Amino acid sequence: MTGSALAAPRNEAVDDPAGALLTRLARLRDQVGTLVEARSAGDPTATDPLRGLYLSDDAVRHHLRHPAASRLPGDPADDGPEEAEPQYGDRLHPLARRFGLTTLDATILLIAVAPDLDRGFEPLYGYLNDDVSRRRATTGLALDLCGLLAPGAAGAEARGRFHPSAPLSGHGLLLVEEAERPFLSRSLRVPDRVAAHLLGDDTQDAALSGYVTALPASGAPADGDEPLTGKLAARLGAGPLTVYLREHREGDGLACATAALGATGQAALHFSPADTAPTHDAHGDHEGPGLSGPAALGPVPQLLREARLRDCAIVVSPLPDRPGPLIRALAVPDVPVLFGGPRPYDPQWCDQDPLVLDAPRLRAGATDAWAAELGLGTQDPGFDLAAAIAPYHLGSERIRRAARSAQDLAALDGVPLTADHLRLAARQQSASGLERHARRIRPDVGWDDLVLPEGPLTYLRELALRARHRDRVLGDWRLSAGGGRGRGVLALFAGDSGTGKTLSAEVVAADLGLDMYVVQLSSVVDKFVGETEKNLERIFTEADRTDAVLLFDEADAVFGKRSEVKDAHDRYANLESAYLLQRLEAFDGIALLTTNLRANIDDAFTRRLDLIVDFPFPDAEQRLALWRHSLVHVPCVDGLDPGPCARDFELAGGSIRSAVVTAAYAAAGRGEPVGGADLLAGARREYRKAGRLVLDDMGW
Repeated sequence: MTGSALAAPRNEAVDDPAGALLTRLARLRDQVGTLVEARSAGDPTATDPLRGLYLSDDAVRHHLRHPAASRLPGDPADDGPEEAEPQYGDRLHPLARRFGLTTLDATILLIAVAPDLDRGFEPLYGYLNDDVSRRRATTGLALDLCGLLAPGAAGAEARGRFHPSAPLSGHGLLLVEEAERPFLSRSLRVPDRVAAHLLGDDTQDAALSGYVTALPASGAPADGDEPLTGKLAARLGAGPLTVYLREHREGDGLACATAALGATGQAALHFSPADTAPTHDAHGDHEGPGLSGPAALGPVPQLLREARLRDCAIVVSPLPDRPGPLIRALAVPDVPVLFGGPRPYDPQWCDQDPLVLDAPRLRAGATDAWAAELGLGTQDPGFDLAAAIAPYHLGSERIRRAARSAQDLAALDGVPLTADHLRLAARQQSASGLERHARRIRPDVGWDDLVLPEGPLTYLRELALRARHRDRVLGDWRLSAGGGRGRGVLALFAGDSGTGKTLSAEVVAADLGLDMYVVQLSSVVDKFVGETEKNLERIFTEADRTDAVLLFDEADAVFGKRSEVKDAHDRYANLESAYLLQRLEAFDGIALLTTNLRANIDDAFTRRLDLIVDFPFPDAEQRLALWRHSLVHVPCVDGLDPGPCARDFELAGGSIRSAVVTAAYAAAGRGEPVGGADLLAGARREYRKAGRLVLDDMGW
């Protein structure tokens, strides 16, 4: 608009948006004052302090003879909406460009926000509204100031700028209130967040609290090991688009989106929608009852407005159970939006399909990322950083949080950062819902706690090695068998009860720095057909997204051999085994199976295992080592020799430990150290528990 308040000097300071905006408001105030003078000329009620509270006969006759001024003196009417040019020092023109506002829209926005920024506008607007209590701009006043209120001038096009679907209202920049009033007397209000932005304040909208966190613009190059991330970064640099990143594991999409946007130097808002129960909608989401409508979407309008105000992208992860309405609401052409979810894209979710990609898997052991977050650079941390973080698949945000937590833990202990601090912090970031289905064990043992022959020990160390380097061998070196097979590590521990199978699993978990979850078969096996498979699927799905060791104790209960079908029970038992065979193929985690009866495990399961570790019954030498190891921290009488017990009682490691516990309780009850008689009594009790004959005289 030529000569309007939207015009401003080209040399306004770019680094002072508030000052430039106030200068623009001063020009607007001059024009408003001019309109007040024009309106008050010849008005017999202009000096009446009660003007606007009642209509006198003189005021009525004046309004009949002199209709409202149609435009500002010397300000020709706008020839039509023109695109606002980003050539000024305040934030109004950049805002107009990002929101697609015309010059007329931007002028209306400035008129509406003026009373919120300068109280001097309130009495002027009250006079022009013919009501001293109405101190905000109205639609009629805005059109009047824009020279569009002459009879016939306020046509459909001008009035359409206030329509709910027009840019001003549709993008949440302007609220047209008091719908019960005639159109020209409806009040205009600019949300506080928009007014704050125009003044240079980028504090996030309070409505987004708990839903949105800011992802900084790093400008770092995309990961060279992931070509897809580089391609996506190049495409995002060319302009906004909507992308759906299908995740193999939760966090894959967020990591890919963050890396691609970071390579373009573009900031982003990470939106975590409140999950809602599945429901049915007209676009094909048939998933049961639940919330629908705007209440199910959360603060989506405020999110889009915030992204446009900041000129940044939106990353949505994780998706709700019913993602269709959310994707449709956020799929806009002018804002880059990247969704991440584990489900295959359904064309019924959105009328305009996004760019659908498979997100690269999170890489374990991102040493450079950890070093950067820890502030190490090329500095030696005093431990093997690569080995410490090798088992963890964490995205950049969780690495950042884990690094901060590890440093806090080290500060609490008052010592330099160690690998144990890193592992504990990483485990906290990888916490999962597995505890609903399994018992968590925080490993507190090490390789020194194992008393095993060299053969099983070698296999156990190889198992830990496979778990650390599976991404490199199966992924980078492309040695995966294909066919949708996962990168999981599967092993079977077979041996008699008490030979150290569960302890060995705990040692492997401790060596990897992972928690161990023992599957409770009571919560898995169900008498109803199909329910056992559903329970197992929940466990495997949760384990796939968690850095942990999954232990199936007494695995032959669910991994048993298939048999000839003679009745319905055999048929459904075989279906259960077939499901497990297929699920193990696609498993991505670390699963250990223990059994006392290896012959009961189906041959098809053993073929899919990476390792089978046989735990032999200990010989006399190993039994002596087990007795001594169990007595390391127990106060004993001088010269106590457990050799006779090791020689005469053929007990496995678990039984030997139970015998030592029995001896320790007996000694503690007397208030004395453990003696030979205590060990003998404990060993005899374990023999009797096993149903074996115990002679009274064993040579002591």
